[in-house]
Amino acid sequence: MADDRSSKRPRTTSGASEESASGDESETHALRSEVARLREQLLRSDAEVARLRQQLQRLQGGHEALPVVVLASSVDLSRLDTSLATHIVSFLGTSLELRNLALTCKAFGWQQPATGLDLSLAEEVARQVVCSGRNDIEGARITLSPYVRGTTTWLSILRESEDPLKFDTLLGRGIEHINERGTSVRTCGTVTAVASNYVMKSGIHYAEFQITDGFPRIGIVRPMPNLDLGRPIVNVNFFFSSLCDDFLAARTVEWGNGNVHACEYDCVDGGTRWISWDSPFPRWELWDGRDGCDAGDAVGMLLNLNEGTLAVYNNSRRLGVMKDGLLGSYCWCASSVGDRESALTIEKCDPPLA
Repeated sequence: MADDRSSKRPRTTSGASEESASGDESETHALRSEVARLREQLLRSDAEVARLRQQLQRLQGGHEALPVVVLASSVDLSRLDTSLATHIVSFLGTSLELRNLALTCKAFGWQQPATGLDLSLAEEVARQVVCSGRNDIEGARITLSPYVRGTTTWLSILRESEDPLKFDTLLGRGIEHINERGTSVRTCGTVTAVASNYVMKSGIHYAEFQITDGFPRIGIVRPMPNLDLGRPIVNVNFFFSSLCDDFLAARTVEWGNGNVHACEYDCVDGGTRWISWDSPFPRWELWDGRDGCDAGDAVGMLLNLNEGTLAVYNNSRRLGVMKDGLLGSYCWCASSVGDRESALTIEKCDPPLA
């Protein structure tokens, strides 16, 4: 009975360990075989790389390296046909571009007597652009500065034609330009500034007046290219009855038959004042939407000569039409009254969309 029980005992732990060791040996052998195979593959790859390297060296050794030569390119602009050069440069168009070209290249910036031109190529192109009327403004007559050799260049005239709106006429004592272009003025006393070189004859025109100090009056007046007050006058205002005969003496056919000779917006309260010099009594009017403005505001004026109206904007916000029944041509103007100082800048720009 004892022998039977001993034969039925379960397998001991030592037997299980022997089977596990046998499995590990098999796995180790397989890994060693894989490593050996990869080593052989690597050796073959190294041999192939060495063979290709030798082949490349033989190919390179059979050819001499060719030198790289860089030729310096240059163009003798003095040999370029003048008319062709002028035509090419004309595509630049703006005064700033032409000025930069003239400063960069002496062939364009210096006078070329050998070509028969009294001007440099840049100046000649500027002259052609000005004379072509490329920068003309529809419905307006612009008077530009005349060309004067040694004083006024064609480039400066071209620059003026690109942005012609400025206060070129100052009337009275106590008014002065405060920038080189003449677009900004400072006033003290009863004085007036007029953009007389910019005559609006038809169509729609918009200008913006940036107020930097005080409470100026802004509006329109008849063009008077031949105005001659005949005497030094300290105080000049288009609403002085004592000066109406002087203003009427400067009448031109451009005035037409309209009776509104001057009209202005008062920045203090937004009121409108206008006058006919044929019956020299200023008239004040109130209009829907009127409002005053302060220093720092931008007052916009929209003159619609198709409809005969003058509308006012304050910081791009439309206030309304302050005057209608306008006929004939006008210029922009600004004035001050009394001892109050004021300053403003005029600028031509597109009217607000709303």
